[in-house]
Amino acid sequence: MHSTAAYFDTVEAHYGHNDLETTILNALVAAGKDPDRLKAEDLAPIDQFHVRGLKATSQLAMDIKLDRDMQVLDLGSGLGGASRYLAKEFGCSVVGLDLNAQYCQVATTLTRRLGLDSRVTFIQGNALEIPFPDGSFDLVWTQHMTMNIPDKSSFYREVYRVLKPGGRLAMYDILAGPGGEVLFPVPWARDTATSFLVASQVLVDTITETGFDIHIWRDVTEAARLWTRATQERLYLNPGLLGLQLLLGTDFRKMVHNQFLNLQQERIALVEAVVRRPLLA
Repeated sequence: MHSTAAYFDTVEAHYGHNDLETTILNALVAAGKDPDRLKAEDLAPIDQFHVRGLKATSQLAMDIKLDRDMQVLDLGSGLGGASRYLAKEFGCSVVGLDLNAQYCQVATTLTRRLGLDSRVTFIQGNALEIPFPDGSFDLVWTQHMTMNIPDKSSFYREVYRVLKPGGRLAMYDILAGPGGEVLFPVPWARDTATSFLVASQVLVDTITETGFDIHIWRDVTEAARLWTRATQERLYLNPGLLGLQLLLGTDFRKMVHNQFLNLQQERIALVEAVVRRPLLA
């Protein structure tokens, strides 16, 4: 079992950043944005911490009929981009849970600046020990988070537990492809110590064995490849762009290059899915 305090400290350190809030605010100013008059789209280059950015979030959201009465849990919420998008576009109440305390703090600040703090809150916590009672949520949402979780079965059982009967899990994950071992570093890990990818069929089996019904299972690897190539080109042309390099530092260019190679060589694959906890067990 890898879920020790030391392991999670290592994962948190990978995403850590000194004085992240100041770095982001300064970058926004340099990009011509006013931190006191922020719009959600101003933050999209940094708060959508996953391949294909805001487009991936909006596409996954279109697969689900959301409304303002729904209680949503965003696991691995990062800087809160997806949480804020769901609250703003659909009016639902969202709780973001992330392992990184600094991300939660910055997410809270950015949410307040956008005037969404009445509908979105963030707490620091472990997705294998979700701090909510059984049946608390209509929807659990997660994008690019389970790559860092070695015990997939425990994770999906915990998600199942906090969903109401009939509740759904919307997920966007990086999986192992048939092309061989992952080339490191990548945005989610600098080496094998914190990277745990599984093949698509393994994940399907894990999810169905947990008790979920699969409603949507969509391979989006080709779209991810095109997006990553374009991102790599933008970084080379303008490394000072407002973007995810602010979060991951000087390694980010290498990470994006490896991400593209991993996609090109079929070492990784990307899947969007919606699964449902049955109304009756």
